[in-house]
Amino acid sequence: MSIQEFLRDLTYLLPFTYLVSWAAVLLIVDLFLPDDRKGLLAPLAALGMAVGIGLSILQVGQQQAAFNGLAMVDGFSIFMNVLFLGIGLVGVALAYDYLKRMGLERGEYYILLVFSITGMMLMGSANDLIMVFLALELLSIPLYVLSGLARPQQASEEAGIKYFLMGAFASGFVVFGIALIFGMTGTTSIPGIVSTVSSGTLLNPLIFTVGGGLMLVGLGFKVAVVPFHMWTPDVYEGAPSAVTAFMSNGAKAAGFAALIRVLVVALPSIATDLTPVIWIIAALTMILGNVVAIAQRNIKRLLAYSSIAHAGYILMVLVAYGSAGLAAQAVAAALFYLVAYTLTNFGAWAVVIALEKKEGRGLMLEDYSGLGNRHMGLAVAMTIFMLSFTGVPPTLGFVGKFYLFNVVIEGGYIWLALIGVLTSLVSAYYYLRVVVYMFMRDGEPEVRRDVWVNLTAGVTAAGLVALTIFAAPLFDWATRAVLAGF
Repeated sequence: MSIQEFLRDLTYLLPFTYLVSWAAVLLIVDLFLPDDRKGLLAPLAALGMAVGIGLSILQVGQQQAAFNGLAMVDGFSIFMNVLFLGIGLVGVALAYDYLKRMGLERGEYYILLVFSITGMMLMGSANDLIMVFLALELLSIPLYVLSGLARPQQASEEAGIKYFLMGAFASGFVVFGIALIFGMTGTTSIPGIVSTVSSGTLLNPLIFTVGGGLMLVGLGFKVAVVPFHMWTPDVYEGAPSAVTAFMSNGAKAAGFAALIRVLVVALPSIATDLTPVIWIIAALTMILGNVVAIAQRNIKRLLAYSSIAHAGYILMVLVAYGSAGLAAQAVAAALFYLVAYTLTNFGAWAVVIALEKKEGRGLMLEDYSGLGNRHMGLAVAMTIFMLSFTGVPPTLGFVGKFYLFNVVIEGGYIWLALIGVLTSLVSAYYYLRVVVYMFMRDGEPEVRRDVWVNLTAGVTAAGLVALTIFAAPLFDWATRAVLAGF
């Protein structure tokens, strides 16, 4: 590759190239900041991601392969880049005041967060299985460190080591799956794999399918679907809440971006062969996540099982993907729901952070008693988030579930849709229980008046209601992104 081709490919991946360079600049800036001024990196990190969003929007309409086809700039990658960078911006907003209050203000927090986002962006652009693995590690390793940031707290250290060990184990499945697929096709390039499969020159279709199944296991860990969910409650509870908020949105979105690239684009035949397996996983994920959440009294563990359940809802569309004429609609429904879930989840975590105190206090359901009497705005916002999680109008969560269930029903998977509806009804019990505590129980909860945390709660709550008016244009944008990418 000539230097001219190298520079050209860097411009194709300009948002990613820029953000990596910006993270390196932040590393240097951090060296010269005194310990009591590390918070200055927060606005710098936010500025970098805001510029990255602008660069991503400027790429709309482009479709280019870069670095000999390892990465792809298309509608799908651009849509995901905007989502990932938006997740990063909100993650910085939630962390700024929280880290100061908890005595965790360290410059490496924002640098690791930016590096993790670059991995997410690379995941959405991956056009080769090797690139999928590299992106997976780039987004994961900073999250392992961030989970254990609150050292020497035992819970945080435990969260970091559990996440690392389980993540490394899951990465092994991904690598083994890639090796089997390479052995059967002679390539790791996604277009090359598609060409080999369509030409009927696979060496052994069974081993090829096993390779795809192993990749499903590894990526299933990232999105926390059953039975690869065991790490989620403990890591969510032990990690600092700002880290959990960022991780629960970013890692899940990136994991589904990879699943869509791998199962939908590279291995559609495997996706069809594994349809019964994915059906069972989606159903078990929705059932376990919602049923076990009923028993949770700690709000962080409740949101952890909620996250598991919502992974099951999104996974439903991969079951319906193979149905005739539903491919673009299924992936677009998944992207739309990721947007709705991200807004809802970030808002809920903002309220959690507002009530959390040092040493893990303020995280039980009882701590929300009387919130409606003392802090009406925050209680109303939390109510909107709980309704959106449940899928009650007029919230974006309702519209998102409508699109998901519509695709599944049109694909002919009535029983799976019925399980989704019934588990949504079950979820209403534990989501609305939070509302009951806020408005129907007496108490005097202490709320931090952190500007950025409260602003995040207010903006996301308003957005969940206001965006229902623009749900159709947002879904059309997701559909166009899918058509332009696939």
